[in-house]
Parts: sequence; structure tokens; C-alpha cells
Amino acid sequence: MRKFAFCLVLVLASFFVACGLQDKPAASNKVSIVATIFPQYDWLRNILGEYADKVDLKLLIKNGTDLHSYEPSALDIASIASADLVVYVGGESDEWIEKALAATPKAGRVQVNLMKELGDRVKEEEVIEGMQSDPGEDGEGPENDEHIWLSLKNAEILVKSLAQTLAKIDTANASIYRANAILYASKIHDLDWAYDSTVSYAPQKAILFGDRFPFRYMVDDYGIKYYAAFVGCSAESEASFETVAFLAGMMDSLSLPAIFTIDGSHPNVARAILNASKNSKNVPVLQLNSMQSVTDEQIRSGLDYLSIMQSNLEMLKKALK
Repeated sequence: MRKFAFCLVLVLASFFVACGLQDKPAASNKVSIVATIFPQYDWLRNILGEYADKVDLKLLIKNGTDLHSYEPSALDIASIASADLVVYVGGESDEWIEKALAATPKAGRVQVNLMKELGDRVKEEEVIEGMQSDPGEDGEGPENDEHIWLSLKNAEILVKSLAQTLAKIDTANASIYRANAILYASKIHDLDWAYDSTVSYAPQKAILFGDRFPFRYMVDDYGIKYYAAFVGCSAESEASFETVAFLAGMMDSLSLPAIFTIDGSHPNVARAILNASKNSKNVPVLQLNSMQSVTDEQIRSGLDYLSIMQSNLEMLKKALK
């Protein structure tokens, strides 16, 4: 049924593209860029710098919609079809983009799969001790972890790569894009150093999530051990008794000063873990922002990639003390 619906969306998108090409003013020569999620959108804004207003940059998945549950509209696919540059993550959640690109060919269009750009830095999702696996995954092979943007080291690599791509598309402003990328990448690098310094001197080296866990890239970067209820892409929201009991035991045995949830999530599992614990019932429930539910209002208010990652660092400080 979902496959049929997607085919119907592709047909409608083709109609919108055809009509759009007929109605497009001849004087319109802006470079058109589609970014699927907020982090890459914000990276591109910083690379473009003063030229951001001279480019048609569109964020596709917004208004708090999660990457894993997003379903494209015909207009979304039409935007991809007519774009000069399409930037997407490249994981399982983006399989529809590959189909949309193949079904709507356009001469000269550039597409950037960020996971391919990272190569062997991409990690497989892992199910660790105490973590509840999805029943639907039984018998399936391991999937790659899509949450590549939550590593500042990855972000620095990808910003430089995107700048090179933009420089090839818009050669007249190539030097500006490269210079902006160098400046922005240095800010990312400085924040990466702050994370590394914080963890190096922290007395605690473990964190626990009563939630999904999309932060594998982040914790691996700094040698933080983690425990969690579900993998990052899990559709589960109710933890089993065994999972709750195991995580409650870890809270107590490690004397953890906090438990985490992620943005856009209810703290019911985290609360259940604390209630099942013996000595951790009164520890705070903190939140790390995975940037999977950023809204238009937050973007307009000035929220950006670096400010979110800085806020995450402040939360980590509280959990690693």
C-alpha cells in the first residue's frame, strides 16, 4: 500500500514539475538547493554566508517531523526533481529519495549522499547489553546508523565537502564558499575540542538513555560508554520489564547523576527506569537534542547547529560530573 502511494506521489510530482517548468520566469537563474534535514541545511547556510539570499535553499523535512517517519508529498518530490543540488543523509530512511531522483532525471543536477561522503566512518547500528531490539528486525542484517550529523568530527568533514560541491556548481563564488567553510569548520573544530576536554577531565565516563539512542557517533568520538532502552532508529516506545530492570540496575551500580531522553520524546520510559531503581529515583531527567524535531519557529528564533551542539555539551557536563 505504501509503495502504491509513493508511486502515485511520483506521478503527481511529474505533473507539478512539468507545470512548474512552463510557468518558471525566464529571468529566474538562482541556484536551487534542497537539504533534507536541519543540520545539513544549516551547514549550507553557513557555507553560503552572504550569498544565502541569492540562492534558493529549501529545507525539506521540517515542522518537527522526524526523519524516520517522514513521508514526502508530491510537492516535495517536485522540489527535488527541479533542484540543482540535492543533499541527503543516505540511510535507509532516504531510500525514497534515491527512487525520486531516478524517476525525475534532470541534466546537471548534483546529488550528495552524505553517508557515501564519509565512507568508512559510517557505523552500523548496534544492540548492546540491556537494549531492547525491534521485533521487526529479527532475521534482518545490520543497518547503518544514519545519525552522522551528531559527530562534530563528521560535521567538519562534510562542511568542507559541501563547500567543494558548491564551488563546482557556482564557480563565480567558489572562493567565497571555500573561505566561509574554513571559518565555519574552525568553529566546529573548537567545539569538538571543548567536548574532548570536558570528557577527558570528567570523573564519570558513562551515560544512560531511557529512550532511543541516536548519539552513537558522538559517544564513540570521545570514548563515552552508554546504555539505552532502544537503538536510534527504533519505532518502539514501550520498554520491556527486562530492559527497565537492567537499566535501573545500571543507574544504581554506576551512581549516575542523570538520565537522558531525546528531543520530541516523552520521558515515560526514563521515569519508569528511575521508579524501578533503588537509589536513583530523584536524579534529573535531562534532554539531548538530536536535531530530528527542529521547527520553523526555532529556526526563525536563531537556533542553529552549533548552538544545539553547545547546549548538548552543557547537558553532558551535568551527566558526567
